[in-house]
Formats: sequence, structure tokens, C-alpha cells
Amino acid sequence: MDDDTELCELMADFFAQHKMQLTFAHDGRRGLALALEKTFDLVILDVMLPILNGFQILEQIRRRSAVPVIMLTARIEQRDRIAGLNAGADDYLPKPFGPDELLARIRAVLRRAGAMKAESAQVSAGDFKLDARTRQVWQGEREIELTSIEFDLMDHLARSAGRVVSRDELTAALYQRPATPFERTLDVHISHLRRKLESEGRSCIRAIRGVGYLFSPESGQKK
Repeated sequence: MDDDTELCELMADFFAQHKMQLTFAHDGRRGLALALEKTFDLVILDVMLPILNGFQILEQIRRRSAVPVIMLTARIEQRDRIAGLNAGADDYLPKPFGPDELLARIRAVLRRAGAMKAESAQVSAGDFKLDARTRQVWQGEREIELTSIEFDLMDHLARSAGRVVSRDELTAALYQRPATPFERTLDVHISHLRRKLESEGRSCIRAIRGVGYLFSPESGQKK
């Protein structure tokens, strides 16, 4: 979704060369309707759109769908990037950007979404159960609604339950690159996931200072 029609035409030509088909909307209302009515592998969402802005659209999408979302914007301040991640975006790319970088980010997000096919479809950890085919998570009888990237984090941590998983390992699994010292993307997503998993004041994801995270569902720590 982008109101820059010339940019959309250039993107369509570029991605057609890589066997990717794009559907465009140039205002927020139309874009939201398309995102909710049709099935897409991924949504590319500009922040500054007419009628409804990107954050408003993302909020509505996240209420009904876990489809991966990459946000594009000319607003490059850290608080804007964090706002996008807090709203449920899987990745955030500032404008101007190169089409090759956007293509690489799309492929990375799609790899994350499809990586579960190569793994065992189901995994259990404590009273948590995950199904990679439907990308659903339950705690006992309670289903937990997760975004695409939150599910990927949960899946990786659950399969490593009882073992400290480094930030570099998680970042490599999610983004296919090492972590950077001042990056907060991973921390934001972990924070969201922890809040959704908390039960009776207990947190099953522990931050190990200077190392990474430990998923310990059997002995959740009191907050």
C-alpha cells in the first residue's frame, strides 16, 4: 500500500522479474479492505497514506490476521521504527530504499513464515502446544493470538526449552543476520511475546543479561 503511483509501477516491474506479483492500493481504506478480503503472503505498508495511515491499518490487520507486514516510511526516527514494531510489524524499512534491499527483506520474512514446513509440525513445552501448519499456539485450552514474527520466536524458543538461546541465534533465525549492539527490534518482539504468554503473574521467558533468553515453561518466574 503506497500513494506514490510511480513508485508502485517501478516496484511492479522490478518484482515481476523475480516472479512476484504485487497488488496495489493507493489509500488506506482500499488497502485495508484488500488486506482483509484477500489472502496475501505478505503486506508492504506505507505509513503516510490518505484516509487511514499505516499504523491505523496495521492495528486493524493485527486484530484479524497474522500475515507478515513490512512497513515503509520516510519517517526514520527510532521512535517511529519502535512504534511500527509495537504495532505488530515484522520489519521496518525507511525510505528511500533500494529495491534489492526490499526484495531481500521480503525473502527473509517469507522464509521465516515458511520455515516451519521443514520442522516437525507440532511441538509441546510444558502446557504450551504449537502447530506449525496452522501457526497456532495454545496454553492448555487457551489459544494465544500471535503475530507472524511472535510465532516464529515462540517456536524457536519452545524447541530450545531449557537452553539459553543467544540474541545472535534468534536474530539469525529471524532475520538471517547477526544482532547489532544497539538494535531493539528483537527486544520489542520478545516483550510483546512475554506479555501474551504470562499466566497468573508468571513469565516463562527469562532474559539472561548479556547472553540471550531462556524459555522455561515448567518453572515460570514470578514477576
